[in-house]
Amino acid sequence: MLTEEERNEIEAIMGHYPLAAAAGIEALRIVQRHRRWISDATLCEVAEFLGITPTELDAVATFYNLIFRQPVGRHVILVCDSVSCWIMGYDNLLEKLKSRLNVDLGQTTSDGRFTLLPHVCLGACDRAPVMMIDDQLYGELDADKIDAILANYA
Repeated sequence: MLTEEERNEIEAIMGHYPLAAAAGIEALRIVQRHRRWISDATLCEVAEFLGITPTELDAVATFYNLIFRQPVGRHVILVCDSVSCWIMGYDNLLEKLKSRLNVDLGQTTSDGRFTLLPHVCLGACDRAPVMMIDDQLYGELDADKIDAILANYA
């Protein structure tokens, strides 16, 4: 069931849209911020709250690739795999992350701390290669910077 805090946040954002249904992505992002991912049951609750069908909301959730429909770790690492990042050292960055975390792309560490995901573009080509952990962007990365960055996420 949606918490009172989630409901209040969704209601506040709904005021910015002419129709409640238009707040679908934002409503999902609000709930995901509290729960880390959107289960089928949660999706149904949000849809009901917005007055739309679960199928309509699921279409939005599956289109927007930052709505997580499976459990993720406490911190989500998005590794940019755009052309600029490939040219500037994506392979080394990815291998260091996979080795350090002992996971492959799409997996979560055994302690539930990190989920490692590819991302088509993080919009920071001038700082390539880049990754984002939660809402923090890190650029001009090399293998030596990874350990220091990961240490900041307990």
